[in-house]
Amino acid sequence: MGSQSDWSTMKHAAETLTALGVPHEVRIVSAHRTPQRLYDYATSARGRGLKAIIAGAGGAAHLPGMAASMTPLPVFGVPIESHALKGMDSLLSIVQMPGGVPVGTLAIGKAGAINAALIAASVIALMDPAVAEALDAWRARQTAAVAETPVDEPA
Repeated sequence: MGSQSDWSTMKHAAETLTALGVPHEVRIVSAHRTPQRLYDYATSARGRGLKAIIAGAGGAAHLPGMAASMTPLPVFGVPIESHALKGMDSLLSIVQMPGGVPVGTLAIGKAGAINAALIAASVIALMDPAVAEALDAWRARQTAAVAETPVDEPA
């Protein structure tokens, strides 16, 4: 994530990965304030055994695109909701990558963080049967939690 303030959103990605048994690391890497840290992190990611990167960023939201420009790994961008533009600035910055530097862009905020973890887990599941099983169980629980008929909620 680009800053400490992004953790309130990105913790949902970490929690989802933990629930699925996907090993992961969490780092603060700012495209603007820690460019060398970003370079070192992204260029070493594949060699360190990472299979995908989830990058959450707000405002100008350059982190996902910059990371994607430095690694062949799939990068999933999570736009963080900003105060000024409610995350639309982040969304547009992440989704408008030039051809040849792909970033899978998710929804703004918590839903995007959860879905980024699920997509990353889907990539990992291609290589890891235990993660595939955990992902299947996650989806089965989600399906089972949907009622067939509506009920009136208490007033």
